[in-house]
Amino acid sequence: MTGRPWGGRLKGIGHQDVESRVRQGSSEQPAGNRRDRRIRGKGVASAEAGAGSDRLYAALDLGTNNCRLLIAAPARRGFRIVDAFSRIVRLGEGLGASGSLSDEAVDRTISALSVCADKMKARGVSRRRMIATQACRIASNGEEFLQRVEAETGIQLEIIAPETEAMLAIAGCSTLIDPQASGVLVFDIGGGSTELVWVDLSAGWRGPYRLHRQIDAWTSMPLGVVTLAEQFGGAHVTAETFERIVEHCQALISDFHAAAAIEKAMAGGGVHLLGTSGTVTTIAGVHLGLKRYDRSRVDGTWMVTEEVKNVTERLIDMGYEARAANPCIGRERADLVLTGLAIFEAIRRRWPCERIRVADRGLREGMLSLMMSEDRVWQRRRKRSRRRTRAAGEAGSA
Repeated sequence: MTGRPWGGRLKGIGHQDVESRVRQGSSEQPAGNRRDRRIRGKGVASAEAGAGSDRLYAALDLGTNNCRLLIAAPARRGFRIVDAFSRIVRLGEGLGASGSLSDEAVDRTISALSVCADKMKARGVSRRRMIATQACRIASNGEEFLQRVEAETGIQLEIIAPETEAMLAIAGCSTLIDPQASGVLVFDIGGGSTELVWVDLSAGWRGPYRLHRQIDAWTSMPLGVVTLAEQFGGAHVTAETFERIVEHCQALISDFHAAAAIEKAMAGGGVHLLGTSGTVTTIAGVHLGLKRYDRSRVDGTWMVTEEVKNVTERLIDMGYEARAANPCIGRERADLVLTGLAIFEAIRRRWPCERIRVADRGLREGMLSLMMSEDRVWQRRRKRSRRRTRAAGEAGSA
C-alpha cells in the first residue's frame, strides 16, 4: 500500500467537545469530526431509550484484519464486560493490490457481523457504536459494502476518520500511562494502518480526565500487518526481508511532524512507549511464556528494550510452523506477526525508549466509555449513592 500519513495537532478537540471521562482504561473522545466520511448519523443509537443503570452498551470495531465486539454494563468503577466476540476476517485481504474489498473477504466479514448482531439482539443492547477503519476508508466499494452489511445484518457501520481512530486508541488505554512520565508515545498497529499519538506530560500529569489537553500531536500511517504481509510476504520472512520491511516503515514514520520533539523528549528521559495492538500483546505473551493467552497477565505488562529485542529475534528465527504452533500467535496470525514486529521495530529505532507498556484494550473500550459518559451514568450513580447515604444518616438520627 502506498500513501502519505495523516496527522496534525488536535485543533478543536478540547473540553467543549468531550468531557473526557476515563474509566477502566477508557476515556471519552469526540464521536467524530469533519473528516469522518459516510456517517450520516450511523453507528450511534439514541441516548434517550433505556437510561437506567441496568442498560447495556455495545462497541463494535471492524478493522482490516479483525472484527471485535464488546457488550458492557456500567459499574461503579468503569464498566463490566457482559459479552465479547473476536474473529479474524481479513477484510482488507488483497485490498492493496486491487483497491477494492474482495467477495470472499466481504462474505467472511458479514458472517462475523451476523454473529455480532445476534449477540446484541439477544442481550437487549440499549446503545451501541459500530465503527469501521482503514479498509473501509480506502476501498472503492466501501459504500457498497456498508449497504450490504446493513441489508443482511441490520448493522449500520460508521467509517471513522484517522484522527478519530487515533483518539479512540488512546482513550482505551489512557489509565495505563505512568503518571510520573514526562511524556508517552502511544501506538496502535492495525491491519491496514498504524496510529501514533504523542502525549506531552512535561508540565505534569493532570490525570486521565484531562488527558485530551495534553495530547500534542498525532499521525495515522498506511502501515498495517495485512498490507505489509501482502507486499513483502508474511509466512516466510528472513532476517533480510524483515530488515527491508523495517526500512520501508521508517521512511513513513520519519514524516511525523512531531518526530523531532519526541526525540528531544526521549533524550531527556522519563518517556515510555504504550502499545495497543495484537502485535504488542503477542510479544508480551511470548515473553511471559504463556501456555495459552491470558489477558489478565498481558494487559498492563511492562517490558524493557532487551526483552522486546529477544522476543523479536526468537520469532524471526522460528519459522512459520513454529509461530503457528505458539499459543499466543496461532495459525491465523502466524503470517502477520512479523510485519507487526517490523512496524514496532521501526518505531523503536526512530525513538529508542527503554520502557514499553502493553495494553490489551483500545478502540472498543474508548467507545464504551464515551457512550456511558455522554449518558452520565456515573454521575447518576454518585447522586443515588449520596441520596442513600443521606437517607441512612437521617434514619440513624431519627
